[in-house]
Amino acid sequence: MKSYDVQTDYKIKNKPKRVKNELSRETKITITRLLTSFILLLLGSSSLVSGPVDVIFFVVAYLVIGARIVYKAIRNIFQGDIFDENFLMSIATIGAIILGEYPEAIAVMLFYELGNVFEDVAVNKSKKSISALLEVKPNFATLKIGQETKIVDPSEVLIGQIILVKPGEKIPLDGTVVLGQSSVDTSALTGESMPQNLKVGDKALSGSINQNGTLQIKVSKVYNDSTVAKILDLVENASNKKADTEKFITKFAKIYTPIVVFLALALAVVPPLAFAGAWSTWIYRALIFLVISCPCALVISVPLSFFGGIGAASRQGILIKGSNYLEALNSVDTVAFDKTGTLTKGQFSVTSVTPVNDVSPEQLLQIAASVEKNSTHPIAVSILKAYSGKLLSVENSHEQAGHGLVATIAGEKVIVGNDKAMQQAGIDYVKNTALGTIIYVAKSQRFLGSIVISDEPKRDARKAIQLLNNRGISQTVMLTGDNQKIGSAIAKKLKTSDVYTDLLPENKVQIIKNLLQKSHQANKKVAFVGDGINDTPVLANSDIGFAMGGLGSDAAVEASDIVIMGDEPSKVSKTMKIAKKTRRVVLENISFALIVKVLFLLMGALGLVDMWQAVFADVGVTIIAVLNAIRLQFINFDN
Repeated sequence: MKSYDVQTDYKIKNKPKRVKNELSRETKITITRLLTSFILLLLGSSSLVSGPVDVIFFVVAYLVIGARIVYKAIRNIFQGDIFDENFLMSIATIGAIILGEYPEAIAVMLFYELGNVFEDVAVNKSKKSISALLEVKPNFATLKIGQETKIVDPSEVLIGQIILVKPGEKIPLDGTVVLGQSSVDTSALTGESMPQNLKVGDKALSGSINQNGTLQIKVSKVYNDSTVAKILDLVENASNKKADTEKFITKFAKIYTPIVVFLALALAVVPPLAFAGAWSTWIYRALIFLVISCPCALVISVPLSFFGGIGAASRQGILIKGSNYLEALNSVDTVAFDKTGTLTKGQFSVTSVTPVNDVSPEQLLQIAASVEKNSTHPIAVSILKAYSGKLLSVENSHEQAGHGLVATIAGEKVIVGNDKAMQQAGIDYVKNTALGTIIYVAKSQRFLGSIVISDEPKRDARKAIQLLNNRGISQTVMLTGDNQKIGSAIAKKLKTSDVYTDLLPENKVQIIKNLLQKSHQANKKVAFVGDGINDTPVLANSDIGFAMGGLGSDAAVEASDIVIMGDEPSKVSKTMKIAKKTRRVVLENISFALIVKVLFLLMGALGLVDMWQAVFADVGVTIIAVLNAIRLQFINFDN
């Protein structure tokens, strides 16, 4: 009982903060100031107060809602950042107060802060999709030491040590199951809701949730190198790499804001001096001009749209390392795939058994498995996996290099090998022309049959190519080290537009460079999808590299730009769909904001709008753009 209490206490004390779908403390304070200022504005505007009393209500209302913005503007001036939205709002509202337009000045601040509240809500909504992944972070590990167990921090566990994972607990570190079997929930890592079954010998990924059985896992990586640690690092740094559109908007705002400030100044001064206009009229128009000109809608909504796109992708088990890669996907016209482990399962298995005469398939497999039982070759492993019955007693088993195995069973010579082995032994065999590696079996110079072993395409590999073709990708390419016969057959089955076979890693790099040269001439880009350590150079050389991260190598994940946590190549198309929707939202926001701004700026200069309408042109556009960006969180991205 005492041990249980200690463990429970450790877990509670070290429990990570859950991602809450609530407003930040600063936003709650802003809402309180909004309500307070609004009530004071109503009191000042009512018939209950008059004379200097209503002015006091107005001034207090302005200070409650606007003092922080004015303070920020002054602070930024001393820091060299003069022309920002705080400066525009402060100048416009202080000028309105000087002209005696108290309600308008307060309204500008109220709506500006209301826009900030909408922004915070939108950012929280977008962050929720990404930061939900942070909940996969394990907060403890149960270390097995002899017959005892000890609760420790995951970072304290060493490679080779055994950890115990009970039902309902997160798997804290990567490793191999050495005892027990269970179903594990990997949805937080891969975006897939279907549980995976783990048994002895299977790899266990950190961040998965053990569902029903107790597992003992031999740790293969320290915490900092584990799957969950790498995911957390990718998520936390996703916003560091800006898209070209984001960089342009930032530069645009820095140039645009000083220009409109000087235009507003000219609007206030030139007409009274040159045309004897009323100072109060033109200063008021200049103030309206400043309110309308604030670039909030662009500065807020564009990064928020990209952030929303990255969040939507993370919900699908796709980690995008920066919004620049999300934007670049819209220019891809060629997608190249590695074959083994990416388009195919990467696991050899028996696909057909063809006995002859009176031999049954079970007998043929039994003889082959018995001879191969001591071999660790992938072909031998696949035969042993296909046959689960009783093995025969084998003697004098030995290998003939380049041919196969020879052994004795019940005094009879058995050959399990390729066609060369059959020809060398002078056996009259039936040649099998099926796709894959062919194993022939003979006993006492009598041919018994053949076994076909091959690497099968993944369940959604054909769908992945079809979806890319439907999206207008002009070229889908498969790269493989397999021979021309096998590679071409797989490519034909999947319907890729091109296939390159008999490749070494350096050959793949050269082919990618050739594809890049061709695509860049048309201002297009090339994406490559791979999973193995030998794919790392190709991932690094392509414009956009996809790593099949859930089952792929650490090197491939490190070199890639986008990580597919599951094992579905069809998610390449889904990522492109998210990129396309994100770009559409970004362009909608930019177009809408600029059109409304230009229209209202002209109308403001001509005196056709008042301060209240100016507020709509600024804050209203911002709120509409933010709501449009939030829309990415509700789009169904299923293909």
